[in-house]
Amino acid sequence: MGFFKFMMILLILLVVKVVSGQSISERDRPACKFPAFYNFGDSNSDTGGISAAFEPIPWPYGQTFFNRPSGRDSDGRDLIDFIAEEVGLPYLSAYLNSIGTNFSHGANFATGGSTIRRQNETIFQYGISPFSLDVQIWHHDQFKSRTKDLYNTVKSSFERSVLPRPEDFSKALYTFDIGQNDLSVAFRTMNDEQLLATIPNIISQFSSAVQHLYEQGARSFWIHNTGPIGCLPVSLFYITDPKPGFLDQYGCIKGQNDKAIEFNKQLKDAVAKLRTQLPEAALTYVDLHSAKYGLISQTKSLGFADPMKVCCGYHEKDGHVWCGQKGVIANGTTVFGAACNNPELHVSWDGVHHTEGANRWFANHILNGSLNDPPIAITHACYRD
Repeated sequence: MGFFKFMMILLILLVVKVVSGQSISERDRPACKFPAFYNFGDSNSDTGGISAAFEPIPWPYGQTFFNRPSGRDSDGRDLIDFIAEEVGLPYLSAYLNSIGTNFSHGANFATGGSTIRRQNETIFQYGISPFSLDVQIWHHDQFKSRTKDLYNTVKSSFERSVLPRPEDFSKALYTFDIGQNDLSVAFRTMNDEQLLATIPNIISQFSSAVQHLYEQGARSFWIHNTGPIGCLPVSLFYITDPKPGFLDQYGCIKGQNDKAIEFNKQLKDAVAKLRTQLPEAALTYVDLHSAKYGLISQTKSLGFADPMKVCCGYHEKDGHVWCGQKGVIANGTTVFGAACNNPELHVSWDGVHHTEGANRWFANHILNGSLNDPPIAITHACYRD
């Protein structure tokens, strides 16, 4: 091979490296060995936090996989459970759950209804949790400090077996799936101009949380953007006569999805900025929005039911009864919000959250890195010094 040809090949390889943001040999490196992972989020990744803090999520939630209510807002596994499987770790115990927990492989600080930005008390009527992201970060800090003290104090091997090793916090994976509720509250309480004006502040608070964890020793971050909120069936429950252009070709509320896209754009920019500020961090931006909208746009060809059709609950013109609840509809009849016969064929479980089948589909499209920036699979998304 001539010298000129060799230099051209080398130049091409270097360009590929710069464009992808990934080492040329990344795919050939051994997979990361995460000893633990820690999650921050809302109901999309809650594994029992809100059930431990307030009224437990009832049957038929959990019927598909756990055969019992498991604290998850789904018929089975959440996306966070598929992440655990992919990185070879047990399912995460909720930090707020004190019964039957094992924190040796991490903890889940997510709770249903959580937001990035702390809300005032009047907003709680919309189902918003008091456990906003800053509170979840406090929980993490307390968890880290107290378990370290316990680990260094206890003598029993059994007692240590359910606690994280202090040295594992810096080697762990830190995942985020939060922001959807910030937008859903804003849709109800703000006009478009006010909503758009709040997004930079929400993103700034998210960045501060990541920076804080970095200062505490965290190095590997896996960050989900927010999904197409306008495609959640609940968004359409009380809209009877939408004007032309209000819905897109798949029946989603276009204006809400546009706001989610703007939120995601600013989130991606913030992650890029964090890369320059946190030189020893591996930050992976995960385009979950594309995965979710991709399934919604292909349901017919993939054999799924209409994405606006809810599996669990009663949602007809004469009334709405939520999944697992009893309610009285317009004619005075008492109705139970039961589950459909084939949840695996549905995208929406209860009008707000997804079925296990949909969560598995999302996992298959993000965990391999194809929708990520940089395009790295979760098994390789660790910081390598």
